[in-house]
Amino acid sequence: MKHNVLIRDETQRDVSAITQVTIEAFKALEISDHTEQFVIEKLRSAGALTLSLVAEVDGRVVGHIAFSPVTVSDGTLDWYGLGPVSVLPEYQLQGIGGALIREGLNRLKKIGALGCCLVGHPGYYRQFGFANQEGLVHEGVPQDVFFALSFEKHMPEGTVTFHKAFEADGR
Repeated sequence: MKHNVLIRDETQRDVSAITQVTIEAFKALEISDHTEQFVIEKLRSAGALTLSLVAEVDGRVVGHIAFSPVTVSDGTLDWYGLGPVSVLPEYQLQGIGGALIREGLNRLKKIGALGCCLVGHPGYYRQFGFANQEGLVHEGVPQDVFFALSFEKHMPEGTVTFHKAFEADGR
């Protein structure tokens, strides 16, 4: 990693910086509907941000990651969704996003989480142990972009539903 990066829990004073980092990180992504900052805001206001971590370089917030509870139709408990994860464009491709993901997954395990899932780029998340799991789906999302990682031997089966905050559209 090119910079000394501090990964820590978000604080109230980070909220506007997190919004800006998220907007900038997704601005040029064609696959984005550009509502990620609203999702984080809704998760926060609903008390559903189980983990909200920032990456800080020289006192500046340059990255953010959110984890929130998901529901699995087979009744499996203690699973979480990863996302959004954001890094300012000028700090991307330097390992900051990966550091946020690794730290977040470690913290999830420490609080007793049994697994994590996400919707993301097929070429990126496998390096963290995520895989497409036959029998575990997120409705309306192609299987090749839906990933899961169990922290134990049991892999749930069924449909994963993310928190309703993921429906946020900014209105």
